[in-house]
Amino acid sequence: MDWQQIFATRTTRMKASEIRELLKLLDQPDIISFAGGIPDPALFPAEAFQKALGDALTHNADAALQYSVSEGYGPLRDWIAAEMGRLDVPCTRDNILITSGSQQALDYLGKLMLSPGDTALVGWPTYLGALGAFNAYEPRYDKLDPETNRAAEDYAQAAAPGRVKFAYTSVDFANPTGRTLTGTMRERLLDLAEELDIAVIEDAAYQSLRYDGEALAPILAREIARKGDIDACRTLYCGSFSKTLAPGLRVGWVCGAQDVIQQMVLLKQAGDLHSSTLNQMAIAAVAEAQFDSHVARIRAAYRTRRDAMLAALEEHMPEGVTWTRPEGGMFIWLTLPQHMRGDELLARSLETERVAFVPGHAFFADGSGANTMRLSFSRTDADAIAQGIARLGRLISAA
Repeated sequence: MDWQQIFATRTTRMKASEIRELLKLLDQPDIISFAGGIPDPALFPAEAFQKALGDALTHNADAALQYSVSEGYGPLRDWIAAEMGRLDVPCTRDNILITSGSQQALDYLGKLMLSPGDTALVGWPTYLGALGAFNAYEPRYDKLDPETNRAAEDYAQAAAPGRVKFAYTSVDFANPTGRTLTGTMRERLLDLAEELDIAVIEDAAYQSLRYDGEALAPILAREIARKGDIDACRTLYCGSFSKTLAPGLRVGWVCGAQDVIQQMVLLKQAGDLHSSTLNQMAIAAVAEAQFDSHVARIRAAYRTRRDAMLAALEEHMPEGVTWTRPEGGMFIWLTLPQHMRGDELLARSLETERVAFVPGHAFFADGSGANTMRLSFSRTDADAIAQGIARLGRLISAA
């Protein structure tokens, strides 16, 4: 049967994730992988989760194994609301929706806002998973650049005959670049959103992983400072426990105005009814017991690895290669000389040097950025980082 004639037109926009494919290389022991931006499993709080899951099944199995409300487990939403308060985002559990990872949140927000031909403003480059989530809803993309003073009218004219619906940005230690939006850029983005009358999707997956510098108030906190009430705000904050506690449990959240949260609840009911109650109970228990101390532990480990990668890049990269110096997160972004292609370099690297990374073109909505690449330092120890970067430096010098 020719299934293509039955599939919806949106499927032509859906592509396999290059990162998901590269993760398969982790099973090959001779590969040094800087590809997947994933936590180090050696740092998972496994014993804490053993206890939390055991307690849930011993003392509260009826609730843990039963259907539950779509909004999410109440005590977890209360904990998140308190955590958001620490970020100067006063809210209640009614402003929180639990999702199956922040990836599901991005999918729901794309489904909620995008009609075919509408425009989403995204970074150049931007998070590959966001493009994957939005692509199914057949949008157009325009370059969001908070460093410039591009006029709102220009964005609106470029979007015609559709309209701009939202600006998506990863504000702290962004995937893939590692860059952080300054306070001025965050304020400028809010001004632009007001002028265009659009939503702001604030992806804060790495917010807790700061190693240097002063923390910056989230965009949502800045908007609340302007308007006084979260329910008057257009910013939607997407958080996740995947980078801090346990990605395999797939627990994330959206924090925002109740009007939007309630619409997302309807999507949740149509999608998967609710996220795993057992997983939410376990996350709530571990977060309550040791979130701050555990995050301090992983910060220390990842800071050491970031520093090792930056030092190795300084030592081994040839002239003409530049890179970002992130204050946190999991990524460093390399820009190669114009004549080089990251995908061609990856093919040679896997064949001769046995080092994996992600070619940068995958992160550009228009497929540009051929001479860029993303390196992740989160899952590789300092010795392997030094060895892998030395190999890449040798390969790039030869090219």
